[in-house]
Amino acid sequence: MRLFAAVLPPPDVTEQLAAEVVRLKKLSGADALRWTGRPGWHFTLAFYGEVGEDLVPDLSARLQRAAARTPSFPLALRGGGQFGHGRALWTGAEGDLPALRLLAERAEAAARKAGVPMGEHRRYKAHLTVARSRDAVDVRPYVDSLAGFTGSTWTVRELVLVRSHLPRSGVPGAQPRYEAVDRWPLGATSGGAG
Repeated sequence: MRLFAAVLPPPDVTEQLAAEVVRLKKLSGADALRWTGRPGWHFTLAFYGEVGEDLVPDLSARLQRAAARTPSFPLALRGGGQFGHGRALWTGAEGDLPALRLLAERAEAAARKAGVPMGEHRRYKAHLTVARSRDAVDVRPYVDSLAGFTGSTWTVRELVLVRSHLPRSGVPGAQPRYEAVDRWPLGATSGGAG
């Protein structure tokens, strides 16, 4: 199954972002982007790709320990940016970014220790993707518009293991579906190797 670890913003925060996306979609050229929907909004901490069913129990146990060792922390959506010359438009984060980065590192380490092939390590960059494009698109007007965006601060209280179901190819505008496989509270207990 195709899995990743994530932090999910609460509904009131995604409502604020949805209102901002409505404004962005009014900008010239917005139809050249594939806009992600609210069900797909998340901060990916570690992307695992296809994970064999036999590895999931160990991965889950290690993620639970990683969550337990990480205290809850404040976070807010803020600003925007792009990856790949306009192939991904995102909003960033502010708040306790070191805690978010630590949780991402622990989620990656949990997978490596569980035997999930992870490829090369990359420094974590907090982002929530709001739009994608197959081609390079000039998204500077969208990034500029997002510069002034700041959502409400919330307290991140859980780590979520998410399964993504990719859309069937050939269906225009189809979005992946996301399913929470498991959730663990942050700071639930002390100790344990992750």
